[in-house]
Amino acid sequence: MKKYLWKNKWRYLIGGLSLLGSTIVDISIPFITLSMVDDVIVGRDMEIFKRDILLYIAAGLGRAFFQYVKEFNCDMAGCHVASGLRKDMMKHIFSLHKGYFDKTNTGELMARVKDDAGAVWDLTGFIGMLLTEATVYFIGVVVCMLRLSFKLSIVPLIFMPFLAYVALHLEKRLGKDYGNISEKNAALTKVIEENISGVRTVKAFSAESLEMKKFDDKNAAYGDANKQFDLDLALTDPLLGFIPKIMQTCVVAIGGYAAIKGSITYGTLVAFVAYSLSIVWPIENLGWMLSLISRGLEGYKKMTKVLSVDTEIETPEIITTDARTNAAEEICFDNVDFEIGDKEILKGISFTLSKGKTLGIMGATGAGKSTIVNLIERFYDATGGSIKIGGTDIKEMPLSDVRAFSSVVTQDVFLFSDTIAENVRLGQKTSMDIKTVKDAIRKAQAKNFVEKITDNYDAVIGERGIGLSGGQKQRLSIARALARDASLLILDDSTSALDTETEADIQKEIREKKDMSKIIIGHRISSVKDADEIIVLEGGMIKERGTHAELIRKKGLYYSTYEAQYGDYRKVMAVNE
Repeated sequence: MKKYLWKNKWRYLIGGLSLLGSTIVDISIPFITLSMVDDVIVGRDMEIFKRDILLYIAAGLGRAFFQYVKEFNCDMAGCHVASGLRKDMMKHIFSLHKGYFDKTNTGELMARVKDDAGAVWDLTGFIGMLLTEATVYFIGVVVCMLRLSFKLSIVPLIFMPFLAYVALHLEKRLGKDYGNISEKNAALTKVIEENISGVRTVKAFSAESLEMKKFDDKNAAYGDANKQFDLDLALTDPLLGFIPKIMQTCVVAIGGYAAIKGSITYGTLVAFVAYSLSIVWPIENLGWMLSLISRGLEGYKKMTKVLSVDTEIETPEIITTDARTNAAEEICFDNVDFEIGDKEILKGISFTLSKGKTLGIMGATGAGKSTIVNLIERFYDATGGSIKIGGTDIKEMPLSDVRAFSSVVTQDVFLFSDTIAENVRLGQKTSMDIKTVKDAIRKAQAKNFVEKITDNYDAVIGERGIGLSGGQKQRLSIARALARDASLLILDDSTSALDTETEADIQKEIREKKDMSKIIIGHRISSVKDADEIIVLEGGMIKERGTHAELIRKKGLYYSTYEAQYGDYRKVMAVNE
């Protein structure tokens, strides 16, 4: 946050000078009132009356000008600080390793980026300015009181230690309360986000009552946290309002007695009472201002906690020329191991995929197929062995080059709420022309349904592809991967929702891309049977490898899968013959 505060130093400087000007004007008005009472009302001086009227008008105009400049600059500075922090948060979130998102819920991150950044905006904008103004104004009023009557000034100063104690006690309690509110808000946001995103699943399983109960629990917890905050504020805030009233009563009583005795003038008494009344607003609003300050500080702490998370996946500081130029060559897994905690995911994985060749990967769920994709993309780093592209360890390459090397179609298809064309252009929105987009959609066998949609390529699809079937979403995801100029195409079980005819047409288009290597992960024999090499995973290890024909002859795991998928069909064909 410091760098953004420094970047906006001129706004804060101009706002601060305007705040000072506004405060000077405010605290000068009771002196005009003093002159009006002593010199005009008591002294009957009409020339001073005209002067004081003009001074009142000038003070009003001056205050309006200074207040506008102050409000504009301070609030704009706070806006820029919060906006910069939000940007840093999003950039950092994008840089975090995949494992972080496996254990951190979306609702919590949304609360950090949205709500906590808003609290920081308040802290560095209007509330920070208001607290500064209250402090400067309070000090200025105390100085003016001392100048008017040192003895009478002792009365309000006696009350200051009590107010300070109450204010500090309130700030401490409210800071703790807001921390609790922020946590409950993140939990509530998570439940809301999950249920809105998964509303169709909830309806399909008639789970509305169960999910509503979960929402009610989180909502009640959030409400209780806010109630505790309000209770602590309600118990203390009235005290902050009551003490100034006692102070004002004492000032009027003692000051009035002094004026009657002639120790001070009536103008001095009126000015002093005006100061004792005007000093109330910083005191009465102290609890509210401190609560927002606490909220901003707690929000900043939570944002800092996310920003301090280590990215784990780091790009090397010095990049060799070879690390950049060889990215289009073969990819090699050399005895690769991968563990998360104490759980072994992959062990001793070795294969070499030459340029233009195709590798098929099969295995039961949990065998480690998708983990290989995550390692190629460097979402995780291997815990043993090495992964090389063109002979260079990917840990020695820029992350941008590693991820530009491959184009991936994942199991979990994600489409943005944008046009079909923009979804296909993802990552290359400024450089990819519409011809490339249309060509990729054609190769992914999506042209027919896209061109039947109103606005076709410019049609806006709903959030996460709502309104499209599973097969249509998969085809658009494949089109997005084909449109990208990459050396390696990875299809991670990406044709599961397609019929066999469409799958065969897409595979034909993929086979024609001779300059692109392919890794095809699937459960269907039809997906991988034409690969140059097929590896079969079990328990994170390679149990079988070879071509389709070789694996059939081995009559092992691959053959068992083949029999499960084609056995009945072959029997029917044999009977018909």
